[in-house]
Amino acid sequence: MIRTLYGKLALGLAVVLLAVGGIYTIISQMTLRHHLDEVNQQLNRGLAENLVADRNLVREGKLNNEALKETFDLYMSINPSIEIYVLDLDGKIISYSADPKKIKRNRVDLIPIKSFLTMEEPYPLLGDDPRSHDRQKAFSVTPIPSKSNPEGYLYVVLRGEQYETAEQLAVGSYFFRFSGLAMAVSLGVGLLAGLLVFHFIVGRLRRLSSVMQQFEESHFSSPIRYREGLEGPARYQKGRESATDEIDQLGIRFDQMAERIGDQIEQLRGQDALRRELVAQVSHDLRTPLAAILGYLESIQIKGDSLSPEQRQEFISIALRQGRHLSGLVDELFELASLDAKERQPVCEPFAPGELVNDVVLKHQLQAQEKDIDLKLQVPEDLSFAFGDIELTERVLDNLLDNAFSATDAGGKVDVCLSERNGHIEVAVEDTGHGISPADKTNIFKPFFRSESRKSDKKHAGLGLALASRIMELQNGDLTVESEPGQGARFALSLPKAPQ
Repeated sequence: MIRTLYGKLALGLAVVLLAVGGIYTIISQMTLRHHLDEVNQQLNRGLAENLVADRNLVREGKLNNEALKETFDLYMSINPSIEIYVLDLDGKIISYSADPKKIKRNRVDLIPIKSFLTMEEPYPLLGDDPRSHDRQKAFSVTPIPSKSNPEGYLYVVLRGEQYETAEQLAVGSYFFRFSGLAMAVSLGVGLLAGLLVFHFIVGRLRRLSSVMQQFEESHFSSPIRYREGLEGPARYQKGRESATDEIDQLGIRFDQMAERIGDQIEQLRGQDALRRELVAQVSHDLRTPLAAILGYLESIQIKGDSLSPEQRQEFISIALRQGRHLSGLVDELFELASLDAKERQPVCEPFAPGELVNDVVLKHQLQAQEKDIDLKLQVPEDLSFAFGDIELTERVLDNLLDNAFSATDAGGKVDVCLSERNGHIEVAVEDTGHGISPADKTNIFKPFFRSESRKSDKKHAGLGLALASRIMELQNGDLTVESEPGQGARFALSLPKAPQ
């Protein structure tokens, strides 16, 4: 029980209440004693002066020792609550009514006495108790034989030893019976109220803990929402909390976290399926050229001298061609992996897009002539600078032109057009090829995707457009496609304009 949060809170509350009760008891006793001293001294302020007058302690201007002795004996028997002392002008005790065996001082400090006579200090004003070396008590005092001709002081201690003994018994009995009972009841009520509050708080924490445990047991796939078990669902608004405390806010944060974890798990499952598909596709695409290379090399090794020089050269050429294809495929895989892992980041800088595109078009002119394709470039005047990575952008343009040439038959056209719109520089590559079906357009930028019309084309592994799309994304650019079957295709890349 103590190990639980509720047990620890209950124990802590009990300790605090007991400490508060103890402090309250001490303060109450001190306050009560202080109050009694104040009242007693105010009521008996003139007691010493009255004793001198009533008991004729001064006769013919001198202290009457016989009357003083009678007064000592009388008050020891009929009023033991006070103790009477006669002091000289230096505070030395000359005579007293108390038991001589219990007197421990032979002198009383005169500072409280003078303050009492001049009323310089508020009540209660405490003076030395001759029965103790360090205790002080309320008193009454008057000069004797007279104020005009003082030879000493009549010093009356208002709460004598017998009075204190009786008072302690009475206070102890009364206080601990009634005040103690009232305090115990108050502390008990406070403890019960605190336990109820703690039960409410810990109950909600238990629910939150249970929800988390069930979420864990479900392998983080089907969380039970914390807020579904709370009353007043209108208290919660999506994206923020209204009129909730810290525990409810913690529960809502958990719901949001659980939703994100669930989404991430679903994404991981989808990515895992894509990874499996990717591995299978990579294995297939790597195996094809590798099998061709091994087959032709084995043919050369097995047949040996039976092959004519022309056949040997042809086999070697095919093996080299397949080797280059395999090397290009591996390079594209590594490049795509490095871009996805963000190992390679674009180095963006301002550049003239017209010059870059012109260089790329010139580089592909020979390829266009060999395939009998009309390649044209349109660059507007006063074109702004683009902001991007020159090398990676050239890589995208090369890929788009290669795809355009592959999709366009002899006698067709490929146009490269530059324009400036909406704060971006756009480069469009348009061809008059076979076009792309609507179903293929949604998957064309995925790795290893090839349309039905190009699955027989072993030169392309389906990585080029995936690489191009990823490169443009890393440059804060975009790559889009517009096409209809049999009407060619238009691929457009856009880069942000360079800042002025």
